[in-house]
Amino acid sequence: MYPAGNLFIAVVHGRLEAIIKEPREAAIKGVALVLHPHPLGGGTMHNKVIFRASGALNDVGLITLRINFRGVGQSTGEHDEGRGELEDVQAALDYLAENYPGQPVTLCGFSFGARVGLEIGMLDNRVRSLISIGTPLDKYDFSFLKACRKPILFVHGDQDEFGSVPGLQHLVDEIKKHNTTVELRVVAGSGHFFEGHLDELKQEITGWTKRQLD
Repeated sequence: MYPAGNLFIAVVHGRLEAIIKEPREAAIKGVALVLHPHPLGGGTMHNKVIFRASGALNDVGLITLRINFRGVGQSTGEHDEGRGELEDVQAALDYLAENYPGQPVTLCGFSFGARVGLEIGMLDNRVRSLISIGTPLDKYDFSFLKACRKPILFVHGDQDEFGSVPGLQHLVDEIKKHNTTVELRVVAGSGHFFEGHLDELKQEITGWTKRQLD
């Protein structure tokens, strides 16, 4: 049986299924939106990478919101190849702004979630920092990030099937020409889905986010 979420966010096409979770122990320091990989590849908000990333952000004091993009799980609508999903990201940010006004937002996306999330998050003034996990350079154009002025963390496996470390390093170097708050962390021996390396992924996210909140 599909594990249901605990929240529905009203959108133009109906609703987005979501999960909101507050930190268990840490004091609340902000909110985070966490976005899953490609739906046609089985990506949902229950993806292991997304679950672990959300846990990392909870641990440092962020309320996390995970959504299912349109057409996934109990979200209405149909997959729109990254176009309509931009609207889903905007709707999720609007939900956070309405329900947690004034809280700084961290936007974290994995693979496809990174592609659509970063495009919105880079320009939305409510988003303070960005995290891109498994950036799929071989599948999508990420050159728009060269204009990014916000703190951004890239976490990438050195065996990633959808984007090489040298290719990502080149993008990071381009961003660094105008933004010194960009960081690339490479997880040795890891592929795109961080199998066997989820703890390392979590540690990288936790450490970086703590520094951003200090």
